[in-house]
Order: sequence, then C-alpha cells, then structure tokens
Amino acid sequence: MEKIWLKSYQEGIPAEIDLSEFQSLGELFENSVAKYRDHTAYISMGAEITYGELDKLSRDFAAYLQSILKLPQGSRVAVMMPNILQYPISVFGALRAGYVVVNVNPLYTPRELEHQLKDSGAEVIVILENFAVTLEQVLAQTPVKHIVLARLGDMLGFPRGAVVNFVVKYVKKLVPAWHLPRATDFRTALGKGAAADLKAVTVRQDDLAFLQYTGGTTGVSKGAMLVHRNILANLAQAHAWIKPALNEQQHLVVTALPLYHIFALTANCFVFIKIGAANLLIANPRDIAVFVAELKKYPFTVLTGVNTLFNTLLNNEAFCALDFSRLKVTLGGGMAVQRAVAERWKTATGKPLIEAYGLTETSPAATINPLNIPEYSGSIGLPISSTEVALRNDAGQDVPLGERGELCIRGPQVMKGYYNRPDETAKVITADGFLMTGDIAVMDEKGFLRIVDRKKDMILVSGFNVYPNEVEDVVALHPGVLEVAAVGVPNEKSGEVVKIFVVKKDPALTAEALIAHCREHLTGYKVPGQVEFRNELPKSNVGKILRRELRDEMLKKAS
Repeated sequence: MEKIWLKSYQEGIPAEIDLSEFQSLGELFENSVAKYRDHTAYISMGAEITYGELDKLSRDFAAYLQSILKLPQGSRVAVMMPNILQYPISVFGALRAGYVVVNVNPLYTPRELEHQLKDSGAEVIVILENFAVTLEQVLAQTPVKHIVLARLGDMLGFPRGAVVNFVVKYVKKLVPAWHLPRATDFRTALGKGAAADLKAVTVRQDDLAFLQYTGGTTGVSKGAMLVHRNILANLAQAHAWIKPALNEQQHLVVTALPLYHIFALTANCFVFIKIGAANLLIANPRDIAVFVAELKKYPFTVLTGVNTLFNTLLNNEAFCALDFSRLKVTLGGGMAVQRAVAERWKTATGKPLIEAYGLTETSPAATINPLNIPEYSGSIGLPISSTEVALRNDAGQDVPLGERGELCIRGPQVMKGYYNRPDETAKVITADGFLMTGDIAVMDEKGFLRIVDRKKDMILVSGFNVYPNEVEDVVALHPGVLEVAAVGVPNEKSGEVVKIFVVKKDPALTAEALIAHCREHLTGYKVPGQVEFRNELPKSNVGKILRRELRDEMLKKAS
C-alpha cells in the first residue's frame, strides 16, 4: 500500500522527529526542572509543588534508592498508587538514578499483584498505605526486599496533611489494618535520601525505562519493555502534533486518568513536563463533585481522558457551567470516542474532542486527528511523525487502499518486546518490524484511518484492556463451573463490559455467586457485568470454544 500518510500532515508538523535532543528521560527531566524551576509542576488536593521542589524531592528519593538501599542500576522499582504527589516524585527519582519503573494498578487483587511483582523481579515497591493489606497477603511469594509506604497526606503540608491522614484512616476507614514491619515511611525515605549522595549514572536511549504491563493471549499479564527512546520518541511525536494549538502561555493539564496507565503517563506526565506545564492531579475522578470543584479552581487549558470520563462530565450540570474560554486541547484515547459524546462536548465547551489511537506497546500514541479538525469524524486520525502504517491481510500482505486490513505500526515508539516472553513478542512483531495491533482498519485517500473491527478477543472496558483468558481462568476455578467463555458486549457507559457464558457443573450455581468469586480474584473493571448460563457452548471441530460466535450473536442482538 502506498505510504500516502506522508502527504497528510497538518501544516507545520514534521514528517520525522529528531531523537538526538535527550539520551534519557532523566536528562529530559533535569533539563525541564532547570528551565522552569519557579513554575508550578504538580497540584494535588490543594497542595502545589514547583519544578524546583520536584527536582529536590525526586533527587532525595533517587539518593535513597541508590545510596541507602544500595540498589544496582537497572533494578526494578514498583510504584502502586493513584494520582498523588508521591507518584511523580517516585517515578522521576527512580528514572534519574537509572532504575526501571514498574507501574502497578493500586486496585489489583492479591493474585494480580503477586504475578506482576514476581514477573518483573521488583525489589522495591512504593505503595499507598490504603493498599498495603493487598501487598501483605503476597509479600512472602515475591522478590520485594524493600517497601516504601506513602500516606495520602504526606506531601500536603501541615496541618492539612495530618488532617487528611486522620480522616482517611479513622473517619472514612479507607485504610484496612496491615502489618508490614519492614516498611519505611515515604517521608522518612526522603529524609534519609536528603542526607545521602546521589552519584551520576549513564543512561542510554536503549536502556529499559518501564515495564508496562498489559494482558496476554495466554491469560497472563505481560510486561511491555519500553526503553527510554520509546517514551522520548512518543513525547516528541505528541508534542510536535499539539504544538500548533498551544501558545507560549503556561499550560495546566488536567490528569484524571491514572498515571500508571500508559496514556496519562506519556501524554500528561512527560509531554507536559517538557514544556513546563502544571499538572492538576485528580486522585479519584469517580467522585465527580470533588473533581468538578477542583476544575473550577484552576484555569485548565488541556484535558485528556477516555470516552466514559467525558460522558460523565457532560452529565454533570456544574461541569457544563464551567468557564472553558482557556481550554485549548481536549484529547480522547484509550477507547473509541462516541459521536454523541463528541458532539455534546463541542456544544458544551465550544472545542472539538480530538480522538487519538495507541497501545501500551506503542508508548502509546500511533495516530492522532488534526487539532484543527472542526467536527467529529469517527476517524482515529493520521499516523504521527516517524510512524509507518500498514494494513495487512491474514497472509501478511498489504491490502489495497480502502480495503480492510489489520493495522500494523512501525516507528521509534514501538516497544522492544515483552519481558521474558520471546514467544509472545514473535506473535505481534513481524520480521520487518511492524507491530500487529489486532485492530482491523481502513484508510481513505487522505490517509485517515478508521477502526472497523477487532481481530483479537481482547475486551476494552473504559480504556482498560481485559483479556478473556484471564477472566475464564478465574471463573473456571469455581467448583460449580464446567465450561466458560468470556466476551465483550457493548455498553453505553464503558464502551464494552465483560459477559461470561457458563455451562454449570453444579445446578445450584448462581450468577451472584460467580460474580462474588470473580471479585476476589479480579480488578473491578475485569469482573463480569453479565452472566448467562447455557447448556453448551459453540465449539470448533477440535473442541475449541468459539468466542467469536458468541460475540457476533451479542452484537446482532444489540443492533
């Protein structure tokens, strides 16, 4: 297929990016904190820290890891917390000292947490105490040697921080009892690091920066190896794309998506640190009243999110009454943006909702719509700078323009591979270096891409990947289950929801019992929202359960 995408860029956006500016994310960070030292870097629950303060705090944390814990360069540091100030301090501290960050969803169940810590080889975990009881249950089975325990109010100053910690623990009772005698308080770690030396380290573009976990065809979560070059490339690509829409004012980006998710990690944490923007951290976007109250306090200029977040905001009268005069960019990704939501967003804010597309394996951005596009088009946009796209059939051949094919991506943002999973890596990266996304797309004569189907069985719930094998493995552990199949079915709020089809072994088995069982072993968004019992499931001639038949059946009913 002719690479017509090269002719399709907006005016002023380069076809290729320059990757020579920085050798590591730590170098990028140190450049920004020197340049924007007095600017606000992060805002959380009313507290603000400047770039200069972030430099000092992350330096102290880096010194704690390096000089107090004596971690060798390249060690894995797991970070398990929501969007609070301790997150950027921990992550930038780890990166500038040459460590590999392992982002962990704080809502993981013990089973999920144990797998990720063991698979990554994490020796240190930085964790919010609200989730310490989960760690306690699996700690003995993991390689973790050091625990740094954060409390919600640690970085909020006195007396606000003390009040927050008291309310969270004793009034709202959000901190279950835990016992981790080896844990060091986050503030204590910073204090020890402040008195310790931080030795300069050499980190190169090809060195590992993140093990970013995603689902797998085997039902086991895999660590996408993202090297410094991958993230540096993607932030340069994204910055080149949005720069024409931004002027020289200091920007404030709203970060409601969790920073442990690849979208917010690159788009919010790294892209906007490069330009000296302030980042408004929202720890719990589900508390819509508190979220909107925060938005009212600050003149935000950029907002990133997923379709479900935008839909929730639009259904809140207080949000719709906000002043959107300073809003420059609204970027939607993680899941498909729905036409109805995009059109309502334009009416409410006066600004278009720009759809982008990406994957954990592409750090994440691969395509973005032009920021000057006037209306929603249903397209995922154009390939970004230095990115090649191919649409291929099952034989691996490029399809003619306008025909359906699997979307394949090649560029400097594509991961190195899956950690310790060469077999899984070989399934998705072709001999000529393209990543096979599993999404079926078509390209028009102007180079715009549109997703029309999904080749993989992966389910997308509010921007989070759910892999059927993992759900099925958990359901099959229930003694009352004979057979199970998990599929994604359309859902107005979350895009898709997990539905399981079950053949009973125990006639007394109920849907409620199965869902309760799943809640013990799966993060909330993976828990089935629907259960249907059947006498048998469709199978191939070799006995393989055919999820696709069940999914197609559900789609027909929904249409």
